Formats: sequence, C-alpha cells, structure tokens
Amino acid sequence: MSQVLSLWNTTHRIPLGERLFSRLFTLKAPYFASIRPRFTVVEPNHAELVIPDRRGVHNHLGTVHAIALCNGLEGAMGALAEASVPADKRWIPKGMEVAYTAKAAGDVTCIAETDPEQWAGEGDLPVRVRGELADGTVVVEGVIRLWVTPRR
Repeated sequence: MSQVLSLWNTTHRIPLGERLFSRLFTLKAPYFASIRPRFTVVEPNHAELVIPDRRGVHNHLGTVHAIALCNGLEGAMGALAEASVPADKRWIPKGMEVAYTAKAAGDVTCIAETDPEQWAGEGDLPVRVRGELADGTVVVEGVIRLWVTPRR
C-alpha cells in the first residue's frame, strides 16, 4: 500500500483527520497549499478534494480562478495516482487538457478517476478530471495524462 493511501486510511477516521491529511499532503507538495485543499476521498482509482471559495483563489470576476481549478484537479489526480500506481511502477504528469464549462461561484469539488485496468500497462495513462459545484454543475472538466514506467 502506498504511503499516501496508508496515511489517508489512518487519518480520515479520526476527528479532523481529513484536514490533517490535507495539511500533510500540502507539506509534501507545497504548491497545492495555495488552494487550501480539503481531501474528502482518497482510494485507488478515485480521489476528491474541495477547494474552498475564498478571496485568495478568486479572479477579477469574484469566482474561483481557472489556475486554482487546475491546481485542484492536479492535486486530486496526484492523490489518486499515489493510491493507484502498482508498487513496481512510477508516474509523472505529462500534460493537462481542460475546458472551463461554467463560472466557479462557490466551493469546488475536484474529482479524479481512472479504471483499474489502466494501471496494468505502461506509457500514457489518461486520468479523467472534473470540478463540480455543490449543485452538481460541472465548472471544469478534462484529462490529465500521466507517463507510467517501471520503477528501477
């Protein structure tokens, strides 16, 4: 079991455990701290985090900025990848393609998903990502491509 999945399994069951996990995740990858993510799901092939709607992530329209959304999608993808990658493989992000489909006015839940069989091979691995408002409105969606290779 990966360190990320093990840490999630340990922390999310205790009071304020999701916040503790989220803080520890941002210590390991400090760039993600800019959006103050709150992870709500971390499991193989599925991860979710919430970007709280606050002034620090707003654009000039007062909605969540496009780059903050991408940051959240990449954070969810990173947790998913760490929870899903087989022990004999490694991964690195290769690219991101996203479409902004609605104004992000409110907290945004960033979701990353794969299918178990995708991890059997090597090379390109597309991770489906999307960001949703509480009412289910999709504000961003796309694919983050990973490059998966054998661990040496």
